[in-house]
Amino acid sequence: MTSIITGDIINSKKISPKLWLEVLKTVLNNYGSSPLTWEIYRGDSFQLEVNPKDALKACILLKAAIKQFENLDVRLAIGIGDKTYKSDKITESNGSAFINSGECFEALKKTTLAVKSPFTEFDTSINIMLELAQLVLNNWTSTSAILVKTTLENPDLNQNQLAEILKKTQGNISQGLKRAGFDEISKLLRYYKTQIQNLC
Repeated sequence: MTSIITGDIINSKKISPKLWLEVLKTVLNNYGSSPLTWEIYRGDSFQLEVNPKDALKACILLKAAIKQFENLDVRLAIGIGDKTYKSDKITESNGSAFINSGECFEALKKTTLAVKSPFTEFDTSINIMLELAQLVLNNWTSTSAILVKTTLENPDLNQNQLAEILKKTQGNISQGLKRAGFDEISKLLRYYKTQIQNLC
């Protein structure tokens, strides 16, 4: 089993790609190299292959990375399934994970993050949770987004160390994470990971 994340940048034409493209590539590079593991196409769309248990964290990291830019956001669809054809380019590979990701992406209307897998009950419950989570995620300020991104990328650092990196006080970090809903997001990530490990 694998997972394919299909995404595109919302409002990408309003801001020079010079600003966000390098940030997007840096996050994607955490998961492997292009074009085998990830690829950017049509200017502002991308595909990424990750282990299913890491897919939701990758999406929240991508969202935080893009939302640090005012007025930008990202649509993300996680497809879980098989990879039956492997090409040198991720966008030319195939299998149910790719089909699920594409169908999930096409179905994103009012929501910007959803999952489609072979497990219908799991999809129903996790997608309700994701819709609720987006009440917070979609309203992150650029400050919240940078804070969440830095925290996710440095899971071993405590708040004092994060404060040093971001040149803030520990109190600012604590308040900022609370505003960004970080504890609740962490619980959601743990729940998602446990469920996926049981299913896959």
